Amino acid sequence: QVQLVESGGGSVQPGGSLRLSCAADGEIRSIKFMGWYRQAPGKERELVATKPTGGTPTYADSLKGRFTISRDNAKKTVYLQMNNLKPEDTAVYYCHTELIEYGNVWYSNYWGQGTQVTVSS
Repeated sequence: QVQLVESGGGSVQPGGSLRLSCAADGEIRSIKFMGWYRQAPGKERELVATKPTGGTPTYADSLKGRFTISRDNAKKTVYLQMNNLKPEDTAVYYCHTELIEYGNVWYSNYWGQGTQVTVSS
């Protein structure tokens, strides 16, 4: 089994910044990608950003320029730097990964428990 441990959520005023972290823990042979999704109240879960191992990140168009995804492959950790936050960024942010565990030959999907980000004055 694999666990994704998220941290870094919280409350911030508009214009502020937050940095989310997500570490994958378990018997992991290789990671295809790690990324972030978010879900606001009453809305569907949507992609924020994703970064394949050794590849170029993909961002939601509306977030380009404000959010930056990065990874530390040695630590099996993905980060999301969020700048100039707006009230509409308020949501639960979920870490997501697709990886291969030791003993398996197929990719498995895992989700974090979610971390709340609230942007309000």
